[in-house]
Amino acid sequence: MAKVPLIPIGRPLDSLLDAKEMERTLQARLERDGVLTERRQQVQKGWGDKYVERVHAKGKLTTRERLEALRDDDTELYEVGTFVNWGRKFGKAESPAAGVVTVFARVEGSWAMVIANDNTVASGSWWPQTPEKIQRAQEMALRLRLPVIYLVDCSGLYLPEQSNSFPGRTGAGHIFKKNSELSAEGIPQIAGVFGDCIAGGGYMPIISDRVFMTEQAYMVIAGAALIKGAKSLHLSSLDIGGPEVHVAQSGCADVRVPDDESALTLIRAEMKKLPGSGTSFYRFGAEPSPPHFAASELAALLPSDHRMAYDAEEVLARLVDESLFWEILPDRGREMMVGVGRIQGLYMGFVLNRQGLMDDPDQRGAKKPAGILYRDGIAKVASFSRACNADGIPLVWLQDISGFDIGVEAERLGLLGYGSSLIYTNSTNEVPMFTVLLRKASGAGYYAMAGMPYEPVVQLSTPITRLSVMEGRTLAIAAYNTKLDDDFQIETQDPAERAEIEAGMREVESRIEGDMDPYKAAAQMDTDEIVSFGELRAWLEILAESAYQSVGHRRVKNPRIWSLHDIQALSQERG
Repeated sequence: MAKVPLIPIGRPLDSLLDAKEMERTLQARLERDGVLTERRQQVQKGWGDKYVERVHAKGKLTTRERLEALRDDDTELYEVGTFVNWGRKFGKAESPAAGVVTVFARVEGSWAMVIANDNTVASGSWWPQTPEKIQRAQEMALRLRLPVIYLVDCSGLYLPEQSNSFPGRTGAGHIFKKNSELSAEGIPQIAGVFGDCIAGGGYMPIISDRVFMTEQAYMVIAGAALIKGAKSLHLSSLDIGGPEVHVAQSGCADVRVPDDESALTLIRAEMKKLPGSGTSFYRFGAEPSPPHFAASELAALLPSDHRMAYDAEEVLARLVDESLFWEILPDRGREMMVGVGRIQGLYMGFVLNRQGLMDDPDQRGAKKPAGILYRDGIAKVASFSRACNADGIPLVWLQDISGFDIGVEAERLGLLGYGSSLIYTNSTNEVPMFTVLLRKASGAGYYAMAGMPYEPVVQLSTPITRLSVMEGRTLAIAAYNTKLDDDFQIETQDPAERAEIEAGMREVESRIEGDMDPYKAAAQMDTDEIVSFGELRAWLEILAESAYQSVGHRRVKNPRIWSLHDIQALSQERG
């Protein structure tokens, strides 16, 4: 009978790094993690204490207080999209987290996606990228079939910026299409309405299966001020669309409750009615176990300098349960490492880049750099990706890649064709895929390893991630190629012209380096969240549990009949 031959991997950290190197790396990581913590806290403040006091003066909870009350005790909230709109100004105003908080939260034992307007930021208005952020969270829930909880407290579009959030394919109205798609797939949606819900804010909860309204809440297509101007009627928004109207008369809401706490209690009660998680069934007799080597050691293991190598196996040893792993096709395409491990007792497929120099199988005694996709590695990854999709095994892509092999030999070997096969596979996979950008994510390699354009369910970056087509220095050389000799040195001997070229190349390099900053990527939604290395294992735990929670919507084969066994059997040499 075929079984999953998980074997121990990894070595103690002190056998891998000397004390001074470890201290240097940890110090650099602490500085980056400190920036991450500080910026998260800044976002979580919304528009500050004055606006928190305004919310409390109305007898309401802030959005983040609601989230704390909603989650199960002794669990964490896992926020996605924290840094959307980071650093952007709209006139003199800012929109921390784009004015909406989207989190994975465990509620009554099950993971849910919670989408909550931040009532301390312009009364929960929708800013540029707010609709896209909401839709991204809805898409995560749709792909994982997680219940969606809406905590609605939204005064509609932030009107000074309406042209940047109202029209277009992913404009505000697309939220309601996602509501409909979730409903069509039978995914539970539960809404609590806590305050101003005007225009789109009023539409957002309507398609939900349950709608609870507090006494201070109202849902209206147009608020009192607009009606007064258009029809000369002196009414309050509560008169127009409060709980008396929508619970007792229109039927657009289900239950009227006195306050925020009561609404949250009822939302939890509805979650309790749903079927429980399938994770225990899909553990196939295993129990959740931490890695044998602490996940916190990842901070010391990966150098900040992307040119410095580390052992990819050691990364996995600090992520998978008990540091046990089954590597598939270990002797082919050595620049890539693929295989299966458990996270929280649940099988997950892993794809990651090896680093440093490796033996070149085509040239005896020669070496070639890893961190690049060559023919055999591409073919191995494509086969593994297809097999995981057939077997129902969720995939984790751990990227640290410089791109594809290039040159005459690469073209002769047909890398374009092999790369297209991998791209096709990742474009058509139905199994949940999660992507982590460990350090560098460069060129078409970023695409081939399930980067954001290939729609992973979640893409995470670290504080040292560099996302770009090419490095700043390389791009500066390419931009000024006509001014350089074959050794990439400036050709001209004219001092003024030389100074101008040097300044231009420095400017290009500096600008590209700035573009590679992970916070810029997160601000424009090119990555979903920035997490520290010490948080990575916890994130994989909730993603694994979310991927296996629902039952019956995708095929999860029992491990005896995996396609991966066929690949392994055919690749083994006969004794």
